[in-house]
Amino acid sequence: MPDSVVNLYSDTQTRPSAAMREAMASAEVADEQRGHDPTVNALQDEVAALLGQEAALFAPSGSMCNQIAIRLHIRPLGDEMYAHRLAHTVNAEAGGAATIAGAMVMALEGEGGMFDGAALRARMRDPLDTHEPRSRLVTVEQPTNLGGGRVWPLAQIEEVLDVAREFGLRSHLDGARLLNATVASGESAAAYAGGFDTAWIDFSKGLGAPVGACLAGSAELIEEARRYKQMLGGSMRQGGIVAAAARYGLQHNVERLAEDHANARFLAEGLAGIEGVEIDPTTVETNIVIFDVADPVALHDKLAAAGVEMSLLEGRVRAVTHLDVDRAGVERALAAVKDAIA
Repeated sequence: MPDSVVNLYSDTQTRPSAAMREAMASAEVADEQRGHDPTVNALQDEVAALLGQEAALFAPSGSMCNQIAIRLHIRPLGDEMYAHRLAHTVNAEAGGAATIAGAMVMALEGEGGMFDGAALRARMRDPLDTHEPRSRLVTVEQPTNLGGGRVWPLAQIEEVLDVAREFGLRSHLDGARLLNATVASGESAAAYAGGFDTAWIDFSKGLGAPVGACLAGSAELIEEARRYKQMLGGSMRQGGIVAAAARYGLQHNVERLAEDHANARFLAEGLAGIEGVEIDPTTVETNIVIFDVADPVALHDKLAAAGVEMSLLEGRVRAVTHLDVDRAGVERALAAVKDAIA
């Protein structure tokens, strides 16, 4: 095994920089659970403003933000939530929507992990039919994950929200990599998130923090969210230590996400030139690159032996660029793929 590893497994693999660690060490802290931690409180205010919402709640993880939000919106009385078939809430949260909220899940289809208003409208339930679940919640993942890091056009999101309002649905934005979408598109985070009942962003991916996410919504919903955060064991004590890392990421690591996008496009274009790899580089919009090969498991294992980590998802190979992988690392990954296939 090589001494150094090019870790493209996920942008969750980022490590806090020396400057971020210094910010963590010097953070002013108090009891987060009681609402006394000044660093956590400042972060929550900043995220609420960023997302165009009234209030926000710091949580240990993005999956917890999703699960709190679904529980906020879903009544365990046969309610149904709508999400793309490839959404994180459907595939990667251990069935939490069903277990914690009692949600039925209607999986929608659409290119790149995205669906449109017509697809949502077509699956609406008849509220007077006692045989059917009750349509209650629609969720959007911006940008998509398993869909390949695709950025929902703002008009498409607004179309979905229009249908949701027409049928009285609640709406939730899974914004794990929302700031990747804002950097890629030029739209503001508030433009994407402000129309949803709840929305959140993650700090432990491209922003480089070791832990944490923030859920935003109305003051009333966020007050209720505190109850579910407590129920799920997510309350903290001196949480300002990790909130300081999140604030540092927001202040210093947002604009540099463009570097990750450029590296992802460079990787995709290089992969497209390797015989035996199937990928359309024009679909790579953020920092996620998903491609096909004849034997993805064999390629994955050969890459690991060469010191290049990627992940396997639904029979495909995924590579995610981030601040801990520079252009030289991407070039090394390309060479390793070429050698492994050859």
